Amino acid sequence: MSERVRIDVSDGVADVRLDRPDKHNALDAAMFLGIVEAAGDLAGDSSVRAVVLSGEGASFCSGLDFPSFLSGDAGVDLLGGRDESTIVNLAQQAAYVWYGLAQPVIAAITGHCYGGGIQIAAACDIRIAAPDAMLSVMEVRWGLVPDMTGTQLLPRLVRPDVLKELTWTGRKVTGAEAAELGLVSHVDDDPRAAALSLATEIASKSPAAVRGAKRLIDAAATADLDTGFALEEEIQREIIGSPNQLEAVRANFEKRPPRFVD
Repeated sequence: MSERVRIDVSDGVADVRLDRPDKHNALDAAMFLGIVEAAGDLAGDSSVRAVVLSGEGASFCSGLDFPSFLSGDAGVDLLGGRDESTIVNLAQQAAYVWYGLAQPVIAAITGHCYGGGIQIAAACDIRIAAPDAMLSVMEVRWGLVPDMTGTQLLPRLVRPDVLKELTWTGRKVTGAEAAELGLVSHVDDDPRAAALSLATEIASKSPAAVRGAKRLIDAAATADLDTGFALEEEIQREIIGSPNQLEAVRANFEKRPPRFVD
């Protein structure tokens, strides 16, 4: 387990924390590698039914740790690693791994959520932010473009004109304004507690239905209707009549909590 990312699993919910609070969880080489490793561990754990991603300390993630990489001591090529086996390089992978997880991922955003941080949050399924959290697509301040999947995933959250303004100016928005723009799903004074509560509710549902619904909704962003309808039927055929689906029916009729198997 990486020293940069902590994972605690309880009752089907993985509580994942970026753990570099003294640097507002800025992304250095160890953080990039730790994020990818952590998500890989969760992908292989069928007992995990929902994930909450947050930052230890005051902030979610303040973006790239520029001093670390400018010092030449990073030891990794963020723009490398893409080959025939993957569509992402290392920098993109640190965000895309959350988008690619079969389990729902909820980001709990406090403090700074800048640059790479907002792109990681955009790759999550749901984002809950503190009203006074500060979010920014900040790369233009450094003469760069967003390069951690943000140009592909952020347009699924906000209108293109809104995203262009935010990207071209690098201006900061509060969690409250981010909710109005669609950058975040909800605002809560305690985002992590709210995220854990929501994750616990999701984890109580049939895991095959939850994962199937995530796959379908994500596919709808790029698939044509014929493909989407066929995938909908395919997934439903896999689920219907399965032990967990039948347990959901029995539990509803018997008015008791369901007992699903992983």
